[in-house]
Amino acid sequence: MRLASIPILLLVLAARPAAGRSAPSEPPDVLHAATSLIERVVPGQAGFFLVEQLPAQAGLDVFEVESQGDRVALRGSTGVAIASALNWYLEHVAGITIANPLRPIVLATPLKSVAAKVRITTPYRYRYFFNYCTFSYSMAWWDWDQWQRMIDWMALKGINLPLAVTGQEGTWRLVLRDLGFSEKMIADFLVGPAYLPWGWMGNIDGLGGPLPGNWIDGHVELERQILARERELGMTPVLQGFTGHVPASIRDVFPEAKIHQTGDWSAGFSGTWFLDPLDPLFQRFGGRFIERQTELFGTDHLYAADSFNEIDPPSDDPEFLAGMGRAVYQSMHSTDAAAVWVLQGWFLYYQAKFWKEPQARALIGAVPDDRMIVLDLWGDRHPVWQDREAFYGKPWIWNVLYNFGGKVNLNGDLPQIASNLAAALASPAKGRLSGLGMMMEGLGYNPIVPDFVMDMTWRDQVPELGQWSRAWVDRRYGGPNAHAQSAWRLLMQTAYRSAPQTGTFLAERPGFYVAGTAYRTEPIAPYDVRTLALALDTLLSASSELGGNDAYRYDVVNLTRQVLGQLGLPLVNAVEAAFRRRDRPGLIAAEARVVGLLNDLDRLVATREEFLLGRWLEDAKRWGRTPVERDLYEWNARNLITLWGARCTEGQNDDLNLYAYKEWQGMFSTYYLPRWQEFFARLNRSMDAGTPFERAPVAADMCRWEQEWSRRHDTFPTVPRGDPVTTAARLNARYRADLAGADSTSQ
Repeated sequence: MRLASIPILLLVLAARPAAGRSAPSEPPDVLHAATSLIERVVPGQAGFFLVEQLPAQAGLDVFEVESQGDRVALRGSTGVAIASALNWYLEHVAGITIANPLRPIVLATPLKSVAAKVRITTPYRYRYFFNYCTFSYSMAWWDWDQWQRMIDWMALKGINLPLAVTGQEGTWRLVLRDLGFSEKMIADFLVGPAYLPWGWMGNIDGLGGPLPGNWIDGHVELERQILARERELGMTPVLQGFTGHVPASIRDVFPEAKIHQTGDWSAGFSGTWFLDPLDPLFQRFGGRFIERQTELFGTDHLYAADSFNEIDPPSDDPEFLAGMGRAVYQSMHSTDAAAVWVLQGWFLYYQAKFWKEPQARALIGAVPDDRMIVLDLWGDRHPVWQDREAFYGKPWIWNVLYNFGGKVNLNGDLPQIASNLAAALASPAKGRLSGLGMMMEGLGYNPIVPDFVMDMTWRDQVPELGQWSRAWVDRRYGGPNAHAQSAWRLLMQTAYRSAPQTGTFLAERPGFYVAGTAYRTEPIAPYDVRTLALALDTLLSASSELGGNDAYRYDVVNLTRQVLGQLGLPLVNAVEAAFRRRDRPGLIAAEARVVGLLNDLDRLVATREEFLLGRWLEDAKRWGRTPVERDLYEWNARNLITLWGARCTEGQNDDLNLYAYKEWQGMFSTYYLPRWQEFFARLNRSMDAGTPFERAPVAADMCRWEQEWSRRHDTFPTVPRGDPVTTAARLNARYRADLAGADSTSQ
């Protein structure tokens, strides 16, 4: 099948640009870039592969894989296509699934031969990756080593359109200085490292700052490295455009500026300030932004800009909104005649009450069709394209929105993902569907989900999910295993048919469960937990054959964490029952079981580096050059995954409290456990005094304690401790009776 075609955009593929210069016009050395990637992926074995370049097919990437003697030929139209050829060989011939984060692979030699020449053309011009939020919830503290492994993984998966907004605080610093803002005004505007995406999207100012100059300088340099690698592989990075968001101090610099304050953000943050689209300052700011950004990073002519992310504009007048659309586009186009606006379509779902048909048409229709690409963020669950006439003639990209807050849980509605993608591809009303991608808020803990979505980049039809998943499991564990296949069949009936991000109730701010309350952890699974527990039993049965496989060891810990975490709510319910009947021995015993489970979960996740709070905090602190900077970064890192902001009120999930909570070693033992212990102490005092228990004072004290935890400097392990499989098996046996009686529908 062939998707609707669109004009090929002018792509300037460049090596790293020097400051003050645009990206060079000469194409990169594709073969050198691809060979270097192969050497990084299979160190010391690149010589077993022949690398050749092919012409694109009707403007679309193509690759070939073929055995030639004792070597394997990898051919492709770009570095990404050649990398995808390698990935195809690894998956379909060598039987290996590429992990993320990418780790070196050692292939058996001589290489397995390819039975017959393979040639595959992608049906998608664009294969998009990253949500703004990913730059916080997963990548806030990344260095170049982490980034280059991510870029190599993206290339292997066929991604050619990555959002690339690291370091844009450097652009803002230059622009605001140029326009007369003081250093203090700039510092008050730019947010801290953990909160940069929401500063970029115009939701907040200043939170977590002031942002040190060392951070800005270091991330300008990091962005240049990122862009150089992405461009040499043939990717087209999406940089930032001006949205209209300006510092609150703008009136001190430009007294006549016409500005609007948005409504408060949903998290209780006060509205930010936006320039009126008809104010000449809008073009002055926007044009200068593109100029300065191009001097720092070059340009590939694609600019992301989302003027009203989760905040309503000051007017619903279609003329005003059309003016905003024209102003944003013109601020790009006036400086870069080849500019294309990349627009997130999230606002059309999230703020649907505001963005009715006249408003949506006004904003999107104000831009020439070939100068805008719309991202349908939640195509897997809420396909906006169906309600908005495929975005009124604009090319658009179908996406999966996944892993809100970067939470740690097993989930992913794979049948729904497959169904909605297939429906989009088959629909005669799909308009100019030109790509697919992933808009995950965090990179996640469910590797099967991005593997399935990105595998579609080289398919023109959605495969049967059962067959695909069976092949994936074989590759993940290095070969067929009956126990592993049985376990994953059960997972596909439970966690991977589930959109809710089900977590443990023990991560909530302590209190008794109240039906109808919106909990961050979504503690009641939409499936029978006993089936999930059976999947764990079955997976553990494969330990004698697979116990040395790293992916297996990770999966065992992750699944055990998920299963045991589901006991949190029934154990707290047992505490409540004992308290209600004034059973003091029963209360003490029930409380001890909650404490024991929290300690056991901490011991379990301590066995894998993916679940260590210490790694997150130390990665943050390493960016600091002074004690003050290190303390600031540590506060950002701690606060993001707990209170999410400096404010704290006393409700269950007020503001963004716990939006990005983590089920990590260190979080169970030093954050969740002390809060439950204090809650239990208050319960016991209430029972002793014979007085009714009041949660409100406890919640108020929790707020103060949680704020204090963000300011602490205790350290945590950065390397795992204990054997993952042995620990998981021991804990599974310890809680077997509880798991046998666990039924999510009765909680």
